[in-house]
Amino acid sequence: MTEWRPDKLSQRLPHLQARGRIQAALRQWFAGQEFVEVETPILQVAPGAEVHLSGFVTDWELPDGEERVRWLHSSPEFAMKKLLAGGLPKLFQFARVFRNAEGSALHHPEFTMLEWYRAGAGYETVMADCAALLAATGATELKWDGHVCDPRATPERLTVADAFERYAGVDLFATVGSAEKLSRASGIAMHAGDSWDDVFFRIMFEKIESRLGMGRPTILCEYPIQMAALARAKPGDPRVAERFELYVCGVELANAFGELTDPAIQRARLVADMDEKERLYGVRWPVDGDFLAALDHGLPDCAGAALGFDRLVMLCTGAAHIEDVLWLPVR
Repeated sequence: MTEWRPDKLSQRLPHLQARGRIQAALRQWFAGQEFVEVETPILQVAPGAEVHLSGFVTDWELPDGEERVRWLHSSPEFAMKKLLAGGLPKLFQFARVFRNAEGSALHHPEFTMLEWYRAGAGYETVMADCAALLAATGATELKWDGHVCDPRATPERLTVADAFERYAGVDLFATVGSAEKLSRASGIAMHAGDSWDDVFFRIMFEKIESRLGMGRPTILCEYPIQMAALARAKPGDPRVAERFELYVCGVELANAFGELTDPAIQRARLVADMDEKERLYGVRWPVDGDFLAALDHGLPDCAGAALGFDRLVMLCTGAAHIEDVLWLPVR
């Protein structure tokens, strides 16, 4: 590892100095909105709820000799929702988060997530937050892989179903539950053992994501309900969830929900997702009972988002690799 050497560090320094300015500007924006900045524990009973993510696990040795298994969180979501249940109405965090088995120009095993929540707000409010935060960076242009986007432009709002129709020629909800139908309609080949979800994600990767956020940001919303374990159903259309992702120059930048607050539904979804994780990967994460207790106590109607801060810095500076915006990478 030589990234600390003066010649290597000096090459990254302009990006790193920009990183500090952007972080300060976003903190100022949140302060102006009367958010409280919080810090929650990295070590958790469960790292998150994601079926396809791999986590880092460790043993916690207590003074009396007892040992407890803990995970490095993949998101501070569970902990921050506990604080919402405790009465904080607006909170944000720049959290160090961890995801195993990841590495690319846009992925790193340890990275910074900007996450925020609003009590008494819907996910449309968080959409507006995303647009405001892009403008608050002070960047005049966002860049990635030869593409550009205006951070001050009003985002395009596109439903997942409309995106599948526009870019893959698929009537998405006519195929739900049948991987074969989705494969035939899209022209994307199935692999042995593929589920409908597997084909869905392959279409997203091969036909849709690279078309989003060109010239102006795209808010891709109304995901199928089975792809939003922590989001509530959209009133009037139970097929879809109040979930959106923010795309810029083909890069997924943020994932957001109108949050699910029903503890019984939430428990059932978490257990179902861990069943699927065990089926696919032979491992399951614990269900965080304290998180469910917070929902039992009463999680207010709320919405929140998680934004990849390192990716945002990349887009603002034109950096070609996530390690160009890290003070030191993991080695």
